[in-house]
Amino acid sequence: MRQILIGGAWPYANGSLHIGHIAGLLPGDVLARYHRAIGDKVYFVSGSDCHGTPVAIRAKQENKTPQEVSDFYHREFVECFERLGFSYDAYTKTSANEHKDFVRDFHRKLYESPYVYEKEVPQAYCESCNTFLADRFVLGKCPKCGSDTRGDQCDSCGAVLEPETLIEPKCAVCGKTISFKNSTHLYIAISKLRSELETLVENHPEWRKNAIAFTNRYINEGLRDRALTRDLEWGISVPKEGYENKTIYIWAENVLGYLSASKVAAGEDTNAFSKLWGKEAKHYYVHGKDNIPFHTIILPALLLGNGDAWHLPDQIVSSEYLTLEGRKISTSQNYAIWVKDLLDHYEADSIRYFFIANGPEKKDADFSWREYVHSHNGELLGAYGNFINRTLAFIEKYCDGVVPQGNNNVELNHQIDSLYSTVGKLIESGSFKDAINEIFDFIRNANKYFDTEQPWITRNTDKNACDNTLYQCVQIIANLAVLLSPFLPFSSEKVLKWLDLSNKWERQQVESGYLLPEVGILFQRIDKKVIEEETEKLKDILNQNKN
Repeated sequence: MRQILIGGAWPYANGSLHIGHIAGLLPGDVLARYHRAIGDKVYFVSGSDCHGTPVAIRAKQENKTPQEVSDFYHREFVECFERLGFSYDAYTKTSANEHKDFVRDFHRKLYESPYVYEKEVPQAYCESCNTFLADRFVLGKCPKCGSDTRGDQCDSCGAVLEPETLIEPKCAVCGKTISFKNSTHLYIAISKLRSELETLVENHPEWRKNAIAFTNRYINEGLRDRALTRDLEWGISVPKEGYENKTIYIWAENVLGYLSASKVAAGEDTNAFSKLWGKEAKHYYVHGKDNIPFHTIILPALLLGNGDAWHLPDQIVSSEYLTLEGRKISTSQNYAIWVKDLLDHYEADSIRYFFIANGPEKKDADFSWREYVHSHNGELLGAYGNFINRTLAFIEKYCDGVVPQGNNNVELNHQIDSLYSTVGKLIESGSFKDAINEIFDFIRNANKYFDTEQPWITRNTDKNACDNTLYQCVQIIANLAVLLSPFLPFSSEKVLKWLDLSNKWERQQVESGYLLPEVGILFQRIDKKVIEEETEKLKDILNQNKN
């Protein structure tokens, strides 16, 4: 039994989740459910990123404390993830004592290493807001390409930046020109870890292309040492004499959430935690494209600097960008589809299917209401749901709900065994779209088989042939429910319950004579008028923003 860590990126607890978050994080749940089904010990962890300037600013805007704001959105995140079927073993928050204590202990040891040193640096300060600013809350022109950018990274050219290098720097909150004040901080010498980080990339050619390209670029352009501390009020206090009034820089503590959360998941079993972070484990990190350097550079640097032989990242599951009806998602302008609203009107499995089959897995993708409705009605309901319904309804009507006699179909068994193997390998390699497409190709062939065999005719002309057709279709349904359980957990659970089966990742069989319980419809058709209604809502938002 393998030890599997699956870490999903930690969303900022300063606003509601939108579809871009789900598109990037959903593969983590697919991985977790698959690995449990094959018998691995899984630790699927994540949490809410509660610290840093984004939360502090939102708190000021709402006249609340950062704790109140982050706790509110944390609760909302938990509810959304549960409704979507995310099977976290631990979903925590960076403001939890378990995380704070772990991070402080980790940093105490880190500060003793030869990779940490003190440095006086200019830190961005907004006189109007009366606060120091995190790098991402400094706006200006990129010194390399001239594009509008944040103070940490340019989205246009990909350059890693420092706020003081920006042209015409200003505060992202109030828009006013900022100043810089010298302050002494602790830094980690990532530049000294170049060889180790190069080796990490070289040893993992299976990483997503964007992860390899981004990481190599950061390395080749010259690794920058990164600040471990900041002059901010909201965060984890620095566990070092003379630094009590400073906080640990957010990216030097939130990525350690994978460790603190997995420790929570392991509970009192310290041996389990040690095994999870030992050599024999396998680690997946699931996140969006903009988070790549934090998982391939920052996290490994912290782990290496700490010196406790922590397990370094294995698989980097880094998605590309998602747009909405051809436009960039903008939370500041309310141009987004919020997950909590989406779940109020549409089925969780329907949402999951769309973002697996049409999401930004290896290239940018667009969410359109037309494609969403057509995907649901055409594939999920029209192909999969229809096959199950037509088979089981036929058995209920003409066989008194009893699975009829059928032959042992060696060819079908071989196809199913091959499908388990192929889909499993694709999931483990991070090719989720290919995996679900393989399953739906099989579903389409199953529908063709039903049509070709024509049981509605053979029930009167050749009962044995009719019975055999229905028997084979039941076996197909049983195995489809298992194969789709990592992707569509709610509908799979229903089907497996109808057939009295488990979701163990191996060929299933329903015996002849099995009496079906009362079964229902798996998916409801979405009215096409939804397309116009939902797109009009988005157009209204765009018009409001213009005005």
